[in-house]
Amino acid sequence: MNIVSVRIITANIDRLVKFYEEITAIQAIQYTPDFAELQTSTATIAIGSTRTLQLFGGDHVAKPAENKSVIIEFLVNDVDQEFERLKDSLSSQIVQKPTVMPWGNKSLLFRDPDGNLVNFFTPVSEAAIEKFKSKIN
Repeated sequence: MNIVSVRIITANIDRLVKFYEEITAIQAIQYTPDFAELQTSTATIAIGSTRTLQLFGGDHVAKPAENKSVIIEFLVNDVDQEFERLKDSLSSQIVQKPTVMPWGNKSLLFRDPDGNLVNFFTPVSEAAIEKFKSKIN
């Protein structure tokens, strides 16, 4: 089994698509006005409007901008470089500037426009580098 996609439900799809395009430097594929995807080499970030919830059983299935437990993580080549690239546009959304974590990753934590936590990280310890060596570009 492989995870292939994480879908974010939002009330403002255009704003969220633009945000993820900016932070990832990946052009989204907008399949419909209510659904877009940003495809990376390992997984896809899917963004669906609240209107797509009707296909899954109704509005009660998910609530946009209410995530309090998930962090969307991106492995990046150089977290400090990404911080420099994005710090002006993310200034009000930054939760934690690049910091080395006890498990060996240097992480930049910030929020998307809906409040979802996003982590850009780069392995820096020998163990973390070894763990992610097949995924590092």
